Amino acid sequence: MKHLFTLCIALLFFNTISAQLQPVKWTAEAEKISDTEYNIIYQAIIDDHWHLYSQNLPEGGAIPTEFVYDSVAQIQDFKLIGKTQESESITKFDKVFEMDLTFFDGSATFTQKIELLNPEVSVIKSEVDFQACDDERCIFDSQIFNIELPKRNSNSEIFEPVKWMSNVKKLTDDEYEVEYIATIEQGWHLYSQYLERDDGPIATEFTFNKKVGYELIGKTSEPDTKAVFDPVFDMNIKYFSNKARFVQKIKLTDSNLKTIPAEVYFMVCDETRCLPPNRVTFYTPLDGNTSDLIVPVEVDDKSKALSRALNLNVTGWDNFEAEEVKEKSNFTIFLLGFLGGLIALLTPCVFPMIPLTVSFFTKSSGDDKKGLANAMLYGFFIFLIYFLLSLPFHVLDSLDPEILNNVSTNVTLNIIFFVIFIAFAFSFFGYYELTLPASWSNALDSKANKIGGWIGVFFMALTLAIVSFSCTGPILGTLLGSSLSSDGGATQLTLGMSGFGLALALPFTLFAMFPKWLNSLPKSGGWLNTVKVVLGFIELALALKFLSNADLVEHWGLLKREVFIGLWIIIGIGLLLYLLGKIKFPHDGPFQKISFSKWSFIILVFAFVIYLLPGLTNTKYANLELLSGFPPPMFYSLYEKDSECPLALNCYKDLESGLEAAKAENKPIMLDFTGWACVNCRKMEEQVWSQDKVYDVLNEDYIIISLYVDDRKELPKDEQFQFKKANGSLKSIKTIGDKWATLQTLNFKNNSQPYYVLLNHDMELLNHTTAYTPNADEYYEWLVKGLERFEE
Repeated sequence: MKHLFTLCIALLFFNTISAQLQPVKWTAEAEKISDTEYNIIYQAIIDDHWHLYSQNLPEGGAIPTEFVYDSVAQIQDFKLIGKTQESESITKFDKVFEMDLTFFDGSATFTQKIELLNPEVSVIKSEVDFQACDDERCIFDSQIFNIELPKRNSNSEIFEPVKWMSNVKKLTDDEYEVEYIATIEQGWHLYSQYLERDDGPIATEFTFNKKVGYELIGKTSEPDTKAVFDPVFDMNIKYFSNKARFVQKIKLTDSNLKTIPAEVYFMVCDETRCLPPNRVTFYTPLDGNTSDLIVPVEVDDKSKALSRALNLNVTGWDNFEAEEVKEKSNFTIFLLGFLGGLIALLTPCVFPMIPLTVSFFTKSSGDDKKGLANAMLYGFFIFLIYFLLSLPFHVLDSLDPEILNNVSTNVTLNIIFFVIFIAFAFSFFGYYELTLPASWSNALDSKANKIGGWIGVFFMALTLAIVSFSCTGPILGTLLGSSLSSDGGATQLTLGMSGFGLALALPFTLFAMFPKWLNSLPKSGGWLNTVKVVLGFIELALALKFLSNADLVEHWGLLKREVFIGLWIIIGIGLLLYLLGKIKFPHDGPFQKISFSKWSFIILVFAFVIYLLPGLTNTKYANLELLSGFPPPMFYSLYEKDSECPLALNCYKDLESGLEAAKAENKPIMLDFTGWACVNCRKMEEQVWSQDKVYDVLNEDYIIISLYVDDRKELPKDEQFQFKKANGSLKSIKTIGDKWATLQTLNFKNNSQPYYVLLNHDMELLNHTTAYTPNADEYYEWLVKGLERFEE
């Protein structure tokens, strides 16, 4: 009865209270998933001290939020797929209702997936019924939505990962607090207003028109966030994920002012691409209603003419199929781990154990089948142990998805890794032994003998892992270091460790199944020590990678790209001298005649040293594609860049002059939509364009027009205008980047970079458009096909 009474009181005063209070402000939009599937996304902005309740509440308490759709439309036009998903909520005990209730503070997002049954439908109608309460009162309200569906254009690849809302809060009679809330799609980053330097990503920037009746109080505040080092931009960068709330206090100078005009200029990136900077204009009503972004108004004749100039009237779309996006498999890291396990088998700590262990299982059991089963179980436990070693990193990753990346860019930890790898290297050289405490292996060995059975076999496998640590540890350390430095994080570490464990386990099982194979194994000897020393040289080279990470973070300038590569060359020469018997280490025996296999390895090392030599130059061959990601980036160089175009190619920075040159030289055009802050653009230039056949085609047969969509240089005043978009809203074209980004979006329904388009002089497509294509052969074929079509 008490709960019912509370509810009745809330409903009794609903009409008077709701007319005065609007503590929750709603927006809704549709996000396209496929030609028939959409996400309907509802955004709620909640005033301070108010709670919006969840859809899922126990009976007898507050009224849950409910989304209602027309029942007839759900049969004829669309159907709901699954339940409406909610953003993260709060569950606490409510003193009024005397029960645990789930609610939202600040903001809430609700997402309903739908499947379209009627392709003619362009609007989805819905209604939300909801209750909101603060510490003293409750309101019950509803809102009706008419949600327009995005146009179903299969060629469109326009990304809008940030949605903006604005809201106002009255502080005094003439002071207000205006908040701008960005809702950011998962995986994307919105950058802070305050960045270290101007040569990185574009910082978020708010512009206010202070001449229209108000003045600013202080600066625009933003949420606290930690800076993360970005090796591509060579700087610490602050960014926001999921949501960001910016607040600006103002004081009115005109009491008749009704709205606060403002503009935000921002850039967003995910792990593989950056979108061109964008502008959003706000007109925030002082009465507290949800603001409209970019008030639709008619543009003048001059702006219309300039807008039409952005439309290239590109034709020929029907002649080409849409490009397929290929994803890279993690299978590569598993193979690298497997290779590491095979290398570990050839070390003095592991190799002699193979015949001893197999003989133990086959002879001590007294039963061939039981011995084979124990050997197979032994191999499985070896694999399992290394797999389990990677699981703690998944716990860290789940607690904070960015923690492994933060670890990989931490200066102190990188220095520690550098020292550890140097220590491992000199251990391999034979100056000392790095082992785990002998008491551990003795205790485990004792338990294996006493317990027996499958548990005893497990302890035998664990003993092997501990005893062989001095040889396997450095290899496992390499897997750990490379995984922390990559986007794959804990997942790639698990794959690498699993591959390592499988390679280490296979010989024990296979030789138990086929004992006669033991006779074919080479005898232990000096060659095992040679393997260890070779691994020592490899550890030295890998240690420099960690020192390089720290150097990039702190800008010490110790390991510029050419210095890093030069040290690798010295290490390679040292390895050659060792293999040729010119250098000796403590555990080396008398020098013996060089075998065929050793000569083969010497030639391989020599070829690698020769391959490194161009990396000391500033030519197009200096990028060393096979080592991409290991040396410092190309921009971290001792040399000055002489050309404004990649690889000193001839390129044009504006469409008009490039088109004139193409006509004058009778060459096809390659539009290169790029950005100063585009990571994959640099990868394409350094790793694909630099290939001889690709470079020659670009240099001799095409006119390259590189259009930088994040160029913040302002256009001349007479070339600035407002572009009217299809939905009636306006986009301000103020900078060169605004112009090229709009041109790309308008003509090619795409706003990510890199993006490449082949055109003739009549703006006809010569081949399908393409984006990031790391395969040089594939990219070359794409260029050649465009050239052949131009010459037809």
